[in-house]
Amino acid sequence: MSTRDNLKTWHSRMETKSRDELSAQLAEDAVFHSPVVHTPQAGKTIVMAYLSAADVVLGNDSFRYVREIVDDEANMAMLEFELELDGVHVNGVDIIAWNDDGLIQDFKVMVRPLKAINKVWDEMGKMLETMKG
Repeated sequence: MSTRDNLKTWHSRMETKSRDELSAQLAEDAVFHSPVVHTPQAGKTIVMAYLSAADVVLGNDSFRYVREIVDDEANMAMLEFELELDGVHVNGVDIIAWNDDGLIQDFKVMVRPLKAINKVWDEMGKMLETMKG
């Protein structure tokens, strides 16, 4: 699959927020890089947990991708997003790399400004706790 095909699949899944579709897109050894957790989170199960929590916390009606940079040679893309979270403007980027099988291998999220990072950290922490129990 081409990077653009992989990206279309990602955008389709973002519309549905389907956990099954997300699972089908992740490599078993996928790695997630959180904007607030220093250590990379490795393995499909933990990456599923973080991205599923993000679907709930960040995937509100105001979420939208506003810009994309696609690197076909490296099979990766950078997607800038914006949203409002409890009155806080959140701006960030998802940096996604796919493996040769078209599965997400690496997913990095960066968020700004500081007020947004603090809000995301708080809300994601609550959601991850809820998902555990």
